[in-house]
Amino acid sequence: MITISVLYPQTADATFDMAYYHATHMKMVHDLWGSMGLHGARVMKGVPGPDGAAPQFGVITLLEFESMAAFGKAAAAHGAAIMGDVPNFTNVTPVLQFNEAAS
Repeated sequence: MITISVLYPQTADATFDMAYYHATHMKMVHDLWGSMGLHGARVMKGVPGPDGAAPQFGVITLLEFESMAAFGKAAAAHGAAIMGDVPNFTNVTPVLQFNEAAS
């Protein structure tokens, strides 16, 4: 199992339409990748820390895939459509980080 972190940087001029993200974008992700090895997705909204400091990322989404190969096939098949939808809900470029469980 691998986890892809999709990190949306929080900048002074960042915009993010959370309603669209949940109702449309994440539905697209599930519809297109659900049968291609996507096991789950979790969306988290950044909040200020205990010291009141703003979060580095406004939104972080964790996508769980059965393998890197499965993600590669899913991205090759539908990545352009999914990434093409990004400007519909934010003006920032997401950062992707690939992760596996540490032993």
